[in-house]
Amino acid sequence: MNRLLVVAALLAAFTAVVHIFAGGADVAAPLLASALDGEPKLTLYAVWHMASVALSLSAAAFLVGSLPRHAGAARYLILFVSALWCAFGLVFLGVVAIQPESGWLLRLPQWVLLLPVGLLGLWGGSRMPLPSRRLG
Repeated sequence: MNRLLVVAALLAAFTAVVHIFAGGADVAAPLLASALDGEPKLTLYAVWHMASVALSLSAAAFLVGSLPRHAGAARYLILFVSALWCAFGLVFLGVVAIQPESGWLLRLPQWVLLLPVGLLGLWGGSRMPLPSRRLG
């Protein structure tokens, strides 16, 4: 069992739960209560749900990828999902970095959860065996 990927899976699942419950109260509910027009409001709400799905399914991917019998077949999936988590974290850092206010690192702290999962996944994924090639 790839322990790095098990830790990544647990952190990813925790992040998904935080996103769904805390994000629902802090982001989704105020969004729905806002005076924003219907189409942009519903689009942003759908994107929030898309993030919930992506976070949850990637936690499952990390867990399946941690199992020895799936290691070779899941290697590139794990590396791809890990790259997504790193990119998501960098998006949050980039968005807050262009804000003029100070204290930007903690303004949107989601990167604190996203980057460790992505980096653990990259580390664990790089230690997985290459997929076997079947001839014929």
